[in-house]
Amino acid sequence: MNDQNQPDVIVIGAGVVGLSAAIAAQARGLSVVVFDREGPAAGASAGNAGAFAFTDILPLASPGILKKAPKWLLDPLGPLSVPPAYALQIAPWMFRFWRACAPGRVAHSTSAQTALMDLSKDELEPFLQQTGTAAMLRKDGNLQVYEGEAELKAALPGWKAREAHGVEFHHLDKAGIAEIQPGLAPRFTHGTFTPGWYSIADPKLYTLALADHFRRMGGTIERVEVTALRTTEGGIDVVSGGASRRAAQVVLSAGAFSHQVARTIGENIPLETERGYNTTLPPEAFDLRTQITFGGHGFVVTRLSTGIRVGGAVELGGLKLPPNFRRSESMLEKARSFLPGLKPQGGVQWMGFRPSLPDSLPAIGRARDTQRVIYAFGHGHLGLTQSAGTARIVADLLTGKKPAIDIAAFSPQRF
Repeated sequence: MNDQNQPDVIVIGAGVVGLSAAIAAQARGLSVVVFDREGPAAGASAGNAGAFAFTDILPLASPGILKKAPKWLLDPLGPLSVPPAYALQIAPWMFRFWRACAPGRVAHSTSAQTALMDLSKDELEPFLQQTGTAAMLRKDGNLQVYEGEAELKAALPGWKAREAHGVEFHHLDKAGIAEIQPGLAPRFTHGTFTPGWYSIADPKLYTLALADHFRRMGGTIERVEVTALRTTEGGIDVVSGGASRRAAQVVLSAGAFSHQVARTIGENIPLETERGYNTTLPPEAFDLRTQITFGGHGFVVTRLSTGIRVGGAVELGGLKLPPNFRRSESMLEKARSFLPGLKPQGGVQWMGFRPSLPDSLPAIGRARDTQRVIYAFGHGHLGLTQSAGTARIVADLLTGKKPAIDIAAFSPQRF
């Protein structure tokens, strides 16, 4: 173990993936320091839907999305949008996304995603026990609802693919829906319930609890905006302004900003930003018993310990454009119509950056030009879901062990 001035590992990013990786490395006996530009749980880890979506194995990049995308893109407040001011900049990423929708690539991505999901599910509860956060776990499932039999039939190929990978689900009629979740509008005639869908009481409180555990075990978290990495003979220099800090190894897990840091060591990774929006209502806003997914409209309604969260959708708008909170308002208006008893008053709006790669798989693996830098970013809307599994892989790489699963599909150099 190195002295205090040169830790074994610097983790860049204090979101749920970065902190999980830091804790896993710490548990292997490594000294770890975490750097973050704002501090723990400041980004997407604070405002997500709180789901461990282990059954969500199908990539966003798929033939199905290509069929829906033209209609969605015509609606600036719909489930998928690209602001005109960002359209030209994102065109290369969209071309890669289109290529990733080929059936062979989708099958490859689904298989890889399933392996990471299975690992993440296996690692989750031991990780929660280790960090003292097990009481925050909920196993309430997820209810996907459809407006008519035709919409259900259109979704059946996706459910068949999940079935082939061992995902448990149950198709429901109106009566079955009402038994699991009363209060839905009668327009929703069919549903599918996945009992293996877990959630956390509140994602921000969970991430802050991880930060507390990391500190209790001797780790330090510093508010540092990393501007570059530099390889040296004795390690990696992590640069911030005019200062630098050296470590034997670095884990880059800075969410939507990760590609900017990777570029400083000569790596161009096509990371983009799914800007997610939501409104969190008071806990008494609705008697919600399970997460509800309105797939045809691209959003979910989730029960947290701190309130009822209505959010989702994808806005591919980068890091600099101002938030368009009309998207939050549009989802809340739909939720009022879909859940007639919902009380919409007292909500708090939020927008966050979800780091996304064109094939819907994260980048997990070593940098091209140095074995001392490990990437762990690009999980899209699955960062919380895959955090424990990613942490296990990162800890294996840091300690020279063979990763628990084949990570070739997640290679940062695959593009």
